[in-house]
Amino acid sequence: MSDCTEICEILREAGVENAAYEARLLCEAFSGEALQKAAARRAAHYPLQYILGEWEFWRERYEVNEHCLIPRPDTEHLVEAAIKKLPNGAHFFDLCTGSGCVAISTLASRPDTSAVAIDLFPETLALAARNAARNGVDARLELQLADVLQEPCEKEVADAILSNPPYIRPDVIQGLSTEVKHEPYAALYGGEDGLDFYRAILDKWKKVLKRGGFFLFEIGYDQADALRALADAHGMQITVFRDYGGNDRVVLLE
Repeated sequence: MSDCTEICEILREAGVENAAYEARLLCEAFSGEALQKAAARRAAHYPLQYILGEWEFWRERYEVNEHCLIPRPDTEHLVEAAIKKLPNGAHFFDLCTGSGCVAISTLASRPDTSAVAIDLFPETLALAARNAARNGVDARLELQLADVLQEPCEKEVADAILSNPPYIRPDVIQGLSTEVKHEPYAALYGGEDGLDFYRAILDKWKKVLKRGGFFLFEIGYDQADALRALADAHGMQITVFRDYGGNDRVVLLE
């Protein structure tokens, strides 16, 4: 039995979906004792992305670890919308940047733009900095350590504010997979109703937008109506975009 076949069996018996695919990735990244250890961690449902230490998102590759949310295909819809919507020469903010994937992939596809990426945690911001350098956009990305729930210092400097903020309710977090529970709780928990960050960003960061500026948010599949109400309260128009599964996933407020 080959190592890869053995790893596939270990993962399949542990109930890992796509065991053959994941076994191949592990066998490409590790060998010998390191491979056995990696397989054991994955069989215990530790996230594959953290084991590999990197993951693809949009057209880029990112370093990932337990200080960031794992980049997911659903979030690519946020990047796609930003690339299409940003005006020429735009300057934008990415709040709760995590790995930096939203800001970095947007910058990589729009070389005429620049951005500020903000996160609360130094280790996470350091990770975003490494990813910006790795993907060649560090000269156009400023990194700031700040709490997006607080008032920003800037005024009318951004053409857009992008964010994939924490938006999951605590009752939903309890039912998440073992893999997701290894991701930072602070990147998941969005308050009792999941809307704390949306409210704070709209209340406090709207002053940062230039006239005609806009917000782009990733949202939970069941949060579009709540965002419509928030948009109405702020006198903004809302457009909802769906993900690959047909669920509401990104909202544009302008």
